[in-house]
Amino acid sequence: MNIWQKLTDKPWLAQPEGMDPALLQSPEPYWPERIALRFFLVTASVVFSLFVMTLLGRSQLPDFHALAGEPWLPLSEPRQLWWNSAILLLSSISMHLGLVFARRSRLHQAMLATACSLLLMLLFLLAQYLVWQQLAFAGFGFTSNPASNYFYLLTAVHGVHLLGGIVAACWVLWYFWQQQAASHIISKLSLSVTYSHFMLVVWLLLFALLTSPASTIDTLAALCGFSGGRYD
Repeated sequence: MNIWQKLTDKPWLAQPEGMDPALLQSPEPYWPERIALRFFLVTASVVFSLFVMTLLGRSQLPDFHALAGEPWLPLSEPRQLWWNSAILLLSSISMHLGLVFARRSRLHQAMLATACSLLLMLLFLLAQYLVWQQLAFAGFGFTSNPASNYFYLLTAVHGVHLLGGIVAACWVLWYFWQQQAASHIISKLSLSVTYSHFMLVVWLLLFALLTSPASTIDTLAALCGFSGGRYD
């Protein structure tokens, strides 16, 4: 149907039998799963936003000291976190390539790309744990500094959500192993790709926030309506 037909259409009038446009459209077979994923992503976005808001509010109290900004602080040069970000980026790219291969009926390459993405996600979690250990050895463990606590909290929450992506990747690989129909595999891969990209974006935002100096955090807090109480 072209634009002129849409403009001149009169849906309030009775349609000839078998010509109702609403009935002519075939429903997407996997729409419940897509709706469920979108609902989950919205919920996860709200959860992360609430955690970030509490961090910004807590940052305005006198005992909050950012982990970056000065040369002696552990996240002023977050080289390991940059590597971790690269690992998660490669995982997301690999998952996307798996979907591209599946749509081109190259299922063997799609399975290998999905398996590679799964291994990279596991490597990312291991690398994050190593960062935790490095911070603890440097004296920034679960101490009286709320900034350290928020680093562990936010990275842990992100890691738990990433476990969902790992489960989804295993699910897709099981579909490959069972030699399911290509349409089923593409549908599951499409959902996994969306989730993988979402977790990458969330991590990049968290990375930018957690490695920001105190001045940047104070500016963000002021933009969110916090009064900057530690200066009072």
